Amino acid sequence: MPEAPAAASADSGPVIQAHIRAARTEFESQVAHARAEFEEANERIKARTGRDLILATLIGVAAGALLLGSLIFVKQLFLVFALAAVLLGVFEFSRALVATGRRIDLIPQLVAGAVVVLSGYFLELWLHWVVVFVAIAVVVVWRLLVQMTARDGRTYGAVLGDALVGGFVQLYVPFLASLCVVLLAQDGGEWWVLAFIAVVVAADTGAYAAGILFGKHPMAPRISPKKTWEGFAGAVLAAVVAGVLLGIFMLGLEWWVGVVIGIVILGTATAGDLGESMIKRDLGIKDMSSWLPGHGGVLDRLDSILPSAAAALALYYLFTPLVAS
Repeated sequence: MPEAPAAASADSGPVIQAHIRAARTEFESQVAHARAEFEEANERIKARTGRDLILATLIGVAAGALLLGSLIFVKQLFLVFALAAVLLGVFEFSRALVATGRRIDLIPQLVAGAVVVLSGYFLELWLHWVVVFVAIAVVVVWRLLVQMTARDGRTYGAVLGDALVGGFVQLYVPFLASLCVVLLAQDGGEWWVLAFIAVVVAADTGAYAAGILFGKHPMAPRISPKKTWEGFAGAVLAAVVAGVLLGIFMLGLEWWVGVVIGIVILGTATAGDLGESMIKRDLGIKDMSSWLPGHGGVLDRLDSILPSAAAALALYYLFTPLVAS
């Protein structure tokens, strides 16, 4: 009789192990099922929007953390990120243009772009404008001189087009980005930079979510087939709400000023997005590069921010006196 409990304990061991194995198998099955459903949903979203949801989210969160940290703690560190983004954007754009037969001088473009961005932070505004003019002149004259020495029979129209496109690269990427740096250099400018970028991100997120859930009517099918009016409505709502909240709690402005900021930044962000889509359509490409999985290239992420920087700088000069008064 004393040996019965030991025998029962010995018999219960395999039973417990069988239950554990069964529970583990069931758990693994549930995880696999959930993963399959998530991947299926992700593929549907990717097919509809052209983005990989997981990678796009991870990269967006990482970039946002770096941006937030630099602007809050050491705003000069944001200058480093801005300079790197501009140089990568110029490289992407130049490479895409060269692939279509244009002749772009990469080294002068990169050097001139870096000088333009840095001058926006360290020089007076009027000197910055001089630097921008000189940078454009340098890349244009450089292209003409290189073409003169090449003597390869390139037509006059093609040479003129190369020169004009080279100047456009400087205006589109370094110059617009330098306006963001000019804003950064102002007193409290880091909060304005953070605010306008946050509005751009909110508008993009609102458009993305509303487009997925409700999107049926294309907004500009010949330029960007995946954008819908329902998505634009979501962008309007998100941009206005973000503008009001950021205006009140971050910039110390009246609520109506936040509405103006949200609407203006939404307009420039939408124009920048559609404008880059037109450029890519003319170049015959989907993305400027594949360096940022789920997003495309660096310039694909800057398309809405670049023109919005000009609007944000104008809004800063317009509404900052209201805070002082």
